[in-house]
Amino acid sequence: MHSTLRAAQQATRRAMSTASAARTLTIGLIPADGIGREVIPAARRVLEALPGAVMPARLRFVDLDAGFEHFQKHGVALPEETLAALKSDCDGALFGAVSSPSHKVAGYSSPIVGLRKQMDLYANVRPVVSGAAATASGERRAIDMLIIRENTECLYVKQEEQHDGPGGKYAVAKRVISERASRRAGEMAFAMALQRDAMRRQLPEAERAWKGRPKVTVVHKSNVLSVTDGLWRETVRGVHAGNAAYASGVDVEEQLVDSMVYRMFREPEAFDVVVAPNMYGDIISDGAAALVGSLGLVPSANVGDSFVVGEPVHGSAPDIAGRNIANPIAAIRSAAMLLERLGGDAAALAIYRAVDKVLADGRALTPDLGGAATTTDVTDAVCAQL
Repeated sequence: MHSTLRAAQQATRRAMSTASAARTLTIGLIPADGIGREVIPAARRVLEALPGAVMPARLRFVDLDAGFEHFQKHGVALPEETLAALKSDCDGALFGAVSSPSHKVAGYSSPIVGLRKQMDLYANVRPVVSGAAATASGERRAIDMLIIRENTECLYVKQEEQHDGPGGKYAVAKRVISERASRRAGEMAFAMALQRDAMRRQLPEAERAWKGRPKVTVVHKSNVLSVTDGLWRETVRGVHAGNAAYASGVDVEEQLVDSMVYRMFREPEAFDVVVAPNMYGDIISDGAAALVGSLGLVPSANVGDSFVVGEPVHGSAPDIAGRNIANPIAAIRSAAMLLERLGGDAAALAIYRAVDKVLADGRALTPDLGGAATTTDVTDAVCAQL
């Protein structure tokens, strides 16, 4: 089940309407590092294969630079030229993957984090959908979970210091949780819960993985971080209490982040929409990929009120980069999410269905899914379905 925040969708839908009238929709392509250079071209091929019946707008692509490898060559990970092109020339974008080092590198900052801040992409939206997700108990269960990750703050503001003390060196990281960011994430979560419910009602009950009332699970650790997570919890719950449609139409529950991880693997079918601060959401959504078999299957979209960047959940995978065996499905589904948020529902649905058919067929599966297909093979198979 794929759905969007009404306000963001209405704002971005205007881009598709304009593009349809002018017959052009401009998408920025930022492959960045590692397998990003393989999966983003694969996603482009699928977009170019869309039949005119579902994609009336002509697609135009702009190749843009970013990434750690670009930083190594040019001293900047997110060039001003890339930001300028996104702001002035593009209706949306696709980002591949970044090889951010695990150690401190002077002058370097993650380009995807910078991109989210510069474009005010305040929520990362990650659907986790499977008709037969593998749980920790070994059972297979249908799940339809949407994880909303606040995208701009928490520990990812990257304000860290290292000091010398009596016992040796110590490091301090600043964690920022604001009422504004928490409110926007909460608004998106509750609005999406209602929209997903409206979409489900169009399906026979037997085809719905989630059969209950719409529900939002607020993830926090306010029993320990009573100030920062306390503000997050109170603000998100305040969004629910202060809106009559949310209060009457959406159930709300809370889950401590550690127990959230436990329950997600034991009973993933218990969750509808999950909303979490930046770092918790990052960890939960990556872990949720194990439920559906591989990070190579899980897409995401970085969403703001006026711009969207599709981004596969997986990293740059340097161990397989350049070998043509990276799974392109997450990038292809991210491209579909991008189109969906630009108002191209029919085109997005065509891609989702094509991917589902390829996965169900089982002949074009990359090594991460137990197959022997190449990136090119999988892309060819999806294009053939289109």
